[in-house]
Amino acid sequence: MEIYNDILETLGNTPLVRLSRFSPEGAPLAAKVEYFNPGSSVKDRIGISMIEAAERDGLLEPGATIVEPTSGNTGVGLAIAAALRGYKLICTAADKIPAEKISLLEAYGVEVIVCPTGVAADDPRSYYKVAERIRDEQGAFLPYQYYNQANPEAHYRTTGPEIWRQTDGRVTHWIAGMGTGGTISGVGRFLKEQNPEVRVIGVDPIGSVYKHYKETGEMPPEERIHQYLIDGIGEDLLPESIWMDVIDDVISIDDRTAYRAVFELARVEGIFVGSSAAAAAAGARQVARELPADALAVTLFPDSGERYLSKLNETWLRDNDLL
Repeated sequence: MEIYNDILETLGNTPLVRLSRFSPEGAPLAAKVEYFNPGSSVKDRIGISMIEAAERDGLLEPGATIVEPTSGNTGVGLAIAAALRGYKLICTAADKIPAEKISLLEAYGVEVIVCPTGVAADDPRSYYKVAERIRDEQGAFLPYQYYNQANPEAHYRTTGPEIWRQTDGRVTHWIAGMGTGGTISGVGRFLKEQNPEVRVIGVDPIGSVYKHYKETGEMPPEERIHQYLIDGIGEDLLPESIWMDVIDDVISIDDRTAYRAVFELARVEGIFVGSSAAAAAAGARQVARELPADALAVTLFPDSGERYLSKLNETWLRDNDLL
C-alpha cells in the first residue's frame, strides 16, 4: 500500500517548471514550485530540519515550547513539525505580514504575537527581540532561522540535489530571493560542489541590506535601509544563515516590478505566487535574457499567492501605488 505515515513524508521533490511564456528570450528559465510541499512553502523543509537538529543536540524535551520570529511560512513549517512531535509553538511576526498568514498559524494552534515593522532589528519591540524575550522568560527553545545552520543545510541536503537531478546537471545559473539566505546558500553550495562554474545570484528588494553588503563588505548607511512592500525576502540585518561566499552577485528589484510579475506569472503561466517569488522570477528573467540559449537558469517560488490575497487586490495595490 502507498500510505504515508505522516504528512511530512510528502515533503520535497517539488516540480521544476519551465517559464517559457514569462521569459521567452535568452536562456531557458525554470522555477522550482515549492507550494507543492505539505505546508505549501519552501520553509516546510527547514521547520522539521531545525527541530530534528535540536532534538539531536538535546535542546528539546517532550512537551517543550518553541518560539520563532517569522514572516509566516517558517512558522507553518515549524507548526506542522511541532504538531507531529508534541511541542507548543509561539510565533512573533511583523505587522506587515498578510492577515491570512496569521489566521493560518492560529489554525495550526500557534500563539501569534504581532510586532511593529517600522522599528530597528535591535529595538525591544521588534519581532526578533520579542522572541528572544519569550525565550528568556519562559525557557522556550528558539530555533532562530536567521542563525541556525540547519536552515541552509536543509537545502544543501534536499533542494540542491533535487535541482541537480531534475536538470540532469545542466543548470548553469541559480537565481533566488534572499531572506534568511538559507535557500540560496544551501542550494548554491551544493550546485557549486557539483560544478564550480554554476553562478549563484541573489535577488534583493530595494531597501534591504544584501546588495550593498555584497558589493562593499559593509552594511549600508542607515538612510538606505528602509521598508519595502515585497513580502518574505530582504533584511535589515545580516543573518548567520546566509553563506555570502557562495553568492556571486546580487541584483535589486523594486516593489512595482515584483507585484507586476505576480500577475504576469498568473496570467501567462497559470502559476499564482507571492511577491517574493515574483521578485525572484523578475530578477531571474533579467539574468536569463543575457545568457546564451545553451545555458539554463533556475529560480524558486517559495509559496503560493493565496497567502497574500488581502494584498493582491486592486484596492491594496492602488493604495500603495503599485498599479
